[in-house]
Amino acid sequence: MFALRTLSWVCLLFAAGSAAAQEVTFNGRLEERMALLVIDGVPRALATGQAIKGVKLLAVTGDSAKVDIDGKQLVLRMGAGPVRLGSTAKDGTGTEVILTAGTGGHFITGGSINGQAVQFLVDTGATSIAMSQTDADRIGVQYRNAQRGMAATANGPVPIHRVMLNSVRLGDVEVYNVEAVVMPAQMSHVLLGNSFLTRFQMKRENDRMTLTKRL
Repeated sequence: MFALRTLSWVCLLFAAGSAAAQEVTFNGRLEERMALLVIDGVPRALATGQAIKGVKLLAVTGDSAKVDIDGKQLVLRMGAGPVRLGSTAKDGTGTEVILTAGTGGHFITGGSINGQAVQFLVDTGATSIAMSQTDADRIGVQYRNAQRGMAATANGPVPIHRVMLNSVRLGDVEVYNVEAVVMPAQMSHVLLGNSFLTRFQMKRENDRMTLTKRL
């Protein structure tokens, strides 16, 4: 267990680092209200409500931590690749996002849809962004009266609703009017498909993927 005086020492030690973090990973819960985050490659012990290098811990559960990164709320999951910010633009006008593969080689990262935090799984085989009805209800996507259709999945055809998302954001890069589908099945992540990915030039080197926004 980490005593409060130990945590205070950690915060003082890194108080001089006021620049915003570029890479954040959740590595586990230390106590009921404390989390171990790796910020720019350095392990940091944060208690709920504390902030280091622009990263504020809002809440922590067994396998996830909710953080505020320079005013943007994200959910970090243990075992996922780090959230990496490719620029310092806070208004979504950044041009590059760098993702690192997590467990199993999958690219999982926090982001937002219509300003609401979600957890994305990059899926280059998906035609469009795909989410469950549960996620759609949570973030306020109006799908019930949207165009209906059918989609082929590994478990056979399933009914879907086709919707248009106002905005989708990763790090400091935001794009608008992105096609998506809403599915009745439960999904652990929102699939980040080609309706978003084709807006970018993609480059993969080993476990790192760089998305550069097309002009």
